Amino acid sequence: MTLATSDAATRAFHGVARLTHLGVIQVDGEEAAKFLHGQLTHDFSLLGLSEARLAAFCSAKGRMQASFVGFKRSHDQILLVCSKDLLPATLKRLSMFVLRAKAKLSDASDTVAVMGLAGSAVPANLPAAPWSQVREGDASVVRLYPADGTPRALWVAPAEAAPPTGDGMPEDLWNWLDVKSAVATLSQPVFEAFVPQMLNYESVGGVNFKKGCYPGQEVVARSQFRGTLKRRAYLVHSAQALAVGQEVFHSGDAEQPCGTVVQTAAHPTGGFDAIVSMQTSAAADGSLHAGSASGPALTLLHLPYPLLDDI
Repeated sequence: MTLATSDAATRAFHGVARLTHLGVIQVDGEEAAKFLHGQLTHDFSLLGLSEARLAAFCSAKGRMQASFVGFKRSHDQILLVCSKDLLPATLKRLSMFVLRAKAKLSDASDTVAVMGLAGSAVPANLPAAPWSQVREGDASVVRLYPADGTPRALWVAPAEAAPPTGDGMPEDLWNWLDVKSAVATLSQPVFEAFVPQMLNYESVGGVNFKKGCYPGQEVVARSQFRGTLKRRAYLVHSAQALAVGQEVFHSGDAEQPCGTVVQTAAHPTGGFDAIVSMQTSAAADGSLHAGSASGPALTLLHLPYPLLDDI
């Protein structure tokens, strides 16, 4: 299987994109961090004001029901940025577990603006490490994983706040950069399709194996420590359009799919790139196709970060 090199052209993109596909869950209260610590895959008890967390909310079977970029706006308030199509159901499920915890959850999507910053639009004072945070006036700015060398960040602020400075960037272009980072955001078509490691979350700071229990924790831990992981996230390119949830087939097996499209976006110069979760054996040799074994060919691209089991 041909392994394409990374797209050097990605480094040329700069600007500010309004991210209409993302929503915000607001968690208020003196036990907000403690509550989330017991529900999500990452440590929120030790979350500082200069940090952020990539995290997943899982079913009891360890399957991801939502993914978040979470950070503190204050000691008693945490914001969780997630796919808007999953937000209502996720808010309802999380709220069921609040019980006596001193925490209140609400949908803040209408009162909080979420924008993406790329290239020179990322503040110079934002630390280089992914999941770091700085405050810029009323805005929280969170460093994301880069896209083939292009710095990226989330800008989150009250809806009435002055927008960040920088040239406008189409949301479609931001979505492509998001795909190129290979850090997937879960959405409705792939609800409960993966344990976190199937999206490489343990390799990009999305799982803490030393924290206490959370829904699905035992399954997630077993997936990590029982042996070599059988399914991973990869980047692919196709000349034709791809759809989230679409099955991926290997040339060696026309009957059983070997993977699933997780996130996809149009390449600015043609074709489509996607994050695909698939069997590691299928990525080793042979050819990949979308939809069926005779469907559009997929070219495997360079994964921009090392996997935890390769370090």
